[in-house]
Amino acid sequence: MKYVMTLIAAAAALIAPGAQAADAKAAEALAKSSGCFACHSIDKKLVGPGYKEIADRYRKDKGAAASLAQKVKAGGKGTWGDIPMPPNAHVKDADIKTLVDWILSIK
Repeated sequence: MKYVMTLIAAAAALIAPGAQAADAKAAEALAKSSGCFACHSIDKKLVGPGYKEIADRYRKDKGAAASLAQKVKAGGKGTWGDIPMPPNAHVKDADIKTLVDWILSIK
Protein backbone atom coordinates (compact mmCIF):
# COMPACT_ATOMS: atom_id res chain seq x y z
CA MET A 1 0.00 0.00 0.00
CA LYS A 2 2.84 2.37 0.88
CA TYR A 3 4.40 1.65 -2.53
CA VAL A 4 1.15 2.52 -4.33
CA MET A 5 0.80 5.78 -2.41
CA THR A 6 4.40 6.69 -3.27
CA LEU A 7 3.72 6.05 -6.96
CA ILE A 8 0.55 8.16 -6.86
CA ALA A 9 2.39 11.02 -5.15
CA ALA A 10 5.21 10.85 -7.69
CA ALA A 11 2.79 10.86 -10.60
CA ALA A 12 0.90 13.81 -9.14
CA ALA A 13 4.15 15.74 -8.74
CA LEU A 14 4.98 15.18 -12.40
CA ILE A 15 1.51 16.12 -13.64
CA ALA A 16 0.91 19.12 -11.36
CA PRO A 17 3.21 21.66 -13.08
CA GLY A 18 1.56 21.01 -16.44
CA ALA A 19 -1.89 21.26 -14.89
CA GLN A 20 -0.95 24.53 -13.20
CA ALA A 21 0.31 25.94 -16.50
CA ALA A 22 -2.93 24.95 -18.22
CA ASP A 23 -4.95 26.52 -15.39
CA ALA A 24 -2.89 29.72 -15.67
CA LYS A 25 -3.52 29.87 -19.42
CA ALA A 26 -7.25 29.34 -18.87
CA ALA A 27 -7.34 32.04 -16.19
CA GLU A 28 -5.47 34.48 -18.42
CA ALA A 29 -7.94 33.78 -21.22
CA LEU A 30 -10.79 34.37 -18.76
CA ALA A 31 -9.24 37.71 -17.76
CA LYS A 32 -9.03 38.71 -21.42
CA SER A 33 -12.61 37.67 -22.18
CA SER A 34 -13.90 39.44 -19.04
CA GLY A 35 -12.33 42.76 -20.03
CA CYS A 36 -9.72 42.85 -17.24
CA PHE A 37 -6.87 43.61 -19.64
CA ALA A 38 -8.54 46.89 -20.62
CA CYS A 39 -7.16 48.35 -17.37
CA HIS A 40 -4.58 45.83 -16.12
CA SER A 41 -1.58 44.01 -17.50
CA ILE A 42 0.48 41.26 -15.97
CA ASP A 43 3.67 43.16 -15.25
CA LYS A 44 3.07 46.91 -15.55
CA LYS A 45 0.60 49.58 -14.52
CA LEU A 46 -1.95 50.63 -17.11
CA VAL A 47 -5.04 52.30 -15.67
CA GLY A 48 -4.83 49.98 -12.68
CA PRO A 49 -1.88 48.13 -11.16
CA GLY A 50 -0.19 45.20 -12.85
CA TYR A 51 -1.13 41.76 -11.60
CA LYS A 52 2.42 41.08 -10.34
CA GLU A 53 2.22 44.19 -8.18
CA ILE A 54 -1.14 43.08 -6.79
CA ALA A 55 0.22 39.60 -6.06
CA ASP A 56 3.30 41.04 -4.35
CA ARG A 57 1.18 43.27 -2.10
CA TYR A 58 -1.32 40.60 -1.05
CA ARG A 59 0.63 37.32 -1.26
CA LYS A 60 1.10 36.95 2.51
CA ASP A 61 -2.42 38.15 3.43
CA LYS A 62 -4.52 35.08 4.21
CA GLY A 63 -7.79 37.00 3.71
CA ALA A 64 -6.70 38.62 0.45
CA ALA A 65 -8.55 36.28 -1.92
CA ALA A 66 -11.93 37.00 -0.33
CA SER A 67 -11.39 40.76 -0.03
CA LEU A 68 -10.03 41.06 -3.57
CA ALA A 69 -12.94 39.06 -4.98
CA GLN A 70 -15.32 41.50 -3.27
CA LYS A 71 -13.39 44.48 -4.71
CA VAL A 72 -13.49 43.00 -8.20
CA LYS A 73 -17.25 42.40 -7.93
CA ALA A 74 -18.24 45.72 -6.31
CA GLY A 75 -15.48 47.99 -7.59
CA GLY A 76 -13.43 50.28 -5.41
CA LYS A 77 -11.33 53.39 -5.08
CA GLY A 78 -8.33 54.52 -3.13
CA THR A 79 -6.23 51.39 -2.70
CA TRP A 80 -4.07 52.05 -5.77
CA GLY A 81 -4.78 55.74 -6.37
CA ASP A 82 -7.62 58.05 -7.29
CA ILE A 83 -8.90 56.25 -10.39
CA PRO A 84 -11.79 54.00 -9.33
CA MET A 85 -12.15 50.42 -10.45
CA PRO A 86 -15.66 49.95 -11.83
CA PRO A 87 -17.81 47.10 -10.52
CA ASN A 88 -17.71 43.84 -12.43
CA ALA A 89 -21.16 42.53 -11.59
CA HIS A 90 -21.35 40.87 -15.03
CA VAL A 91 -18.57 38.41 -14.09
CA LYS A 92 -19.70 35.23 -12.34
CA ASP A 93 -18.52 34.76 -8.75
CA ALA A 94 -16.77 31.48 -9.65
CA ASP A 95 -14.91 33.26 -12.46
CA ILE A 96 -13.87 36.07 -10.11
CA LYS A 97 -12.51 33.48 -7.67
CA THR A 98 -10.54 31.87 -10.51
CA LEU A 99 -9.16 35.25 -11.58
CA VAL A 100 -8.17 36.31 -8.06
CA ASP A 101 -6.51 32.97 -7.34
CA TRP A 102 -4.56 33.26 -10.59
CA ILE A 103 -3.51 36.85 -9.90
CA LEU A 104 -2.29 35.93 -6.41
CA SER A 105 -0.24 33.07 -7.89
CA ILE A 106 1.70 35.31 -10.29
CA LYS A 107 5.37 35.76 -9.35
